[in-house]
Amino acid sequence: MKILFAASEAVPFIKTGGLADVIGSLPKELIRQDLDVRVILPKYGDIPAKYREAMTHVTSFEVRLGWRKQYLGIEMLVQDGVTFYFVDNEYYYKRPGIYGYGDEAERFGFYCRGVIEALPLIDFQPDVIHCHDWQVGMIPVLLKAHYQHLPFFHDIKTMMTVHNLKYQGVFSQEVFRDLFGLSDDHFSGTALELHGGASFLKGGLLYSDQLTTVSQTYAEEIQTPYYGEFLDSLLRHRKDQLTGIVNGIDYEMFDPMTDPHLVVNYRDSLSKKTQNKLALQERLGLKVDAEIPMIVLVTRLVQQKGLDLIQHVLSEIISLNIQLVVLGTGDAAYEQMFRNAAALHPTKVSAQIYFDEALAHQFYAASDLFLMPSQFEPCGIGQLIALRYRSVPIVRETGGLKDTVQPYNEFTGEGTGFSFTNYNAHDMLHSIRRAVFFYKNDRESWMKLLHNMKKGDFSWRKSAQDYIALYRKMTS
Repeated sequence: MKILFAASEAVPFIKTGGLADVIGSLPKELIRQDLDVRVILPKYGDIPAKYREAMTHVTSFEVRLGWRKQYLGIEMLVQDGVTFYFVDNEYYYKRPGIYGYGDEAERFGFYCRGVIEALPLIDFQPDVIHCHDWQVGMIPVLLKAHYQHLPFFHDIKTMMTVHNLKYQGVFSQEVFRDLFGLSDDHFSGTALELHGGASFLKGGLLYSDQLTTVSQTYAEEIQTPYYGEFLDSLLRHRKDQLTGIVNGIDYEMFDPMTDPHLVVNYRDSLSKKTQNKLALQERLGLKVDAEIPMIVLVTRLVQQKGLDLIQHVLSEIISLNIQLVVLGTGDAAYEQMFRNAAALHPTKVSAQIYFDEALAHQFYAASDLFLMPSQFEPCGIGQLIALRYRSVPIVRETGGLKDTVQPYNEFTGEGTGFSFTNYNAHDMLHSIRRAVFFYKNDRESWMKLLHNMKKGDFSWRKSAQDYIALYRKMTS
């Protein structure tokens, strides 16, 4: 089977969030399971020079986008056994960063049309174009409206994966009409219309043959008004084509046994994990003491990640005789909150208000507890890495967090972490207190937790099989 992944970012080339991790790692596992999977991305100016210099030119042609006629080049690079294609147009993509410009509709509309028109020229006829998030949502729409009557495109199916329903690619209908040459019936409430404009994501959800999202619980949640972002009725309408498949992580990239960023490599040795903790305490100027439970946050500092809950009870958390270590950037108010806490409690709180991949690995390795109290979380990758590095997660029961962290039950000995249901600061605080209690006072339960974590498998192997089953169903 031939599958083309269409997305706006992928590790190791360009990354703003978890989408890039998925696009960088899932194709590798699908190839291991005997599929021909290739990936196509925009060729951004911020892609590191070592990758840009290694690309080879495949073809170039002109793309019509409304009244515009634009150059499109296709470059190619094989990375970790996966063929990556890059859509080259310096006017659209040779800019710092990848999002946040005023012409997003045009930049990604050009990409959507370019992906389709490139296929006959790169000699790749996929069985399925697997589209990820709003930036590529117009591919299924354009394929059906303008191309599917042509023999080459007739049998190509599309799958749309939602990584975060909140981002919908909504622009004015005038812009859509200008760019895509679609008839009036595409702009009714039952088609692309959303919030008075039109939406890339809604197009993908409506016109794709199959829909997926990144955990089973999120697939159920987004069919309700609270999580549905005004698309819940459409998702209920298409529920028979909607499947939740939980994300995995790259077990080669995230392996404490071989991770080059760690002070001491380990698998299940608590003494070796502790050496990473002592080294980080010293590096960050915290009190160097193996007995003090270390809680880490590696996250975007935004409300969606539960930062408002932490804000309500931060002084109570710090009073628990723990160490709180934060890595990430986000809203200025939350950044300042942690800076202030670190200034007031320099031996107990460390606020690293930037992002560094190597340091993130060290945080996972050093920590005893990993806090992720999200308001909503389609899947979440942080808790999966924490489980892999034997850092016990404390999470809210939503989306993928609910699907991947089993709450600890001291009576049965089952569970891999601690969780709370309601989006409530004191419920979160209770879970943190409970976790700290077991760490300090019940070694037997703590060792049982770590043993349970060891049995989990959050590699891509099982999820890749679920995707393959859907691909087969779509194309049979």
